[in-house]
Amino acid sequence: MNPFHLAIPVSDLTKAINFYENTLGCSKGRSSELWSDFNFYGHQLVCHKVQQTHGINSNYVDGEDIPVPHFGIILQWDEFQELSNSLINKNINFIIEPSVRFKGKPGEQAIMFLNDPSGNAIEFKSFKNDEEIFKV
Repeated sequence: MNPFHLAIPVSDLTKAINFYENTLGCSKGRSSELWSDFNFYGHQLVCHKVQQTHGINSNYVDGEDIPVPHFGIILQWDEFQELSNSLINKNINFIIEPSVRFKGKPGEQAIMFLNDPSGNAIEFKSFKNDEEIFKV
């Protein structure tokens, strides 16, 4: 799989660096006064300091209002549990707390959503069965 590149807006680059490094454990790469690269699970995430960040909409999925836009990563089941426990211990305010959706159905998955300090919504998920990631 090729790593993706995603650039997101942040209102405070110092807070973004602290969040992605210390809260999520991403290693920092190149940076300047206006942007910083992070290794987001093998993918290149770039935080760009901007004057105004974007608004958030939502879409109803399996009983939850899912923030749109959002980005995220699919983790192995154990990785997801470890990260969710770490974030709970850090008293993170979740948009959607760690839970399982589509229970007993194709695509059963653990999910959690949170915002970075600039309001960018991040989804972490893990499929009970990785072969069902794209199953209808």
